[in-house]
Amino acid sequence: MFGIHDYSLFIVTSILLNLTPGPDTMYILGRSLAQGPRSGVASALGISTGCLVHTIAAALGLSAVLMTSSSAFFVIKMLGAAYLIFLGIQMLRSPSVLPETRVAEDSLNYFKIFRQGVVTNVLNPKVALFFLALLPQFVSKDSPHPALALLTLGLTFIFTGTVWCLCLAFFAGFLSDRIRRSSRLSRWITSLAGLTFLGLGLKLAVSERT
Repeated sequence: MFGIHDYSLFIVTSILLNLTPGPDTMYILGRSLAQGPRSGVASALGISTGCLVHTIAAALGLSAVLMTSSSAFFVIKMLGAAYLIFLGIQMLRSPSVLPETRVAEDSLNYFKIFRQGVVTNVLNPKVALFFLALLPQFVSKDSPHPALALLTLGLTFIFTGTVWCLCLAFFAGFLSDRIRRSSRLSRWITSLAGLTFLGLGLKLAVSERT
């Protein structure tokens, strides 16, 4: 199919990689625990959409710029780090979501949360490098349609990742309903989520290209 080899192995690899905790996992868990399952779902779909952007970029060869231009990598990395830190500060400054403010939770701007998930993922250059490094390993050198092969592999990875992320969002969101019954615990979880985003941003800012 489009010159893809060992497709079943790629599916297994994708599932295992998606099960491995990473920044996207922490982002979704933080949103779900602090703001409920619908926020987690919006974040998960945003992350998946960001991965779709990276997949299309890899298929078109645009991600190769990040591998050859240190300045481009640095700029995108710092933008992504700054955005994560900004989100972390926002969560640290926001009040916890309590049962008495359920209406406020229902009025959350889920499109904004979705958009933040997209931006967070797109502005992480390591995701682009990951796609560019992994996907070509399963495309034959004599593939008649390499772009379609890369796109198919990317969509496969996104599908398995989205299923897993939605499971995380629903599970963490279920816990959040119980957590919000305690105002102290709710505030602690919200603060922890904010600190997590701050940590992810700082980690991305000081990370080296690998």
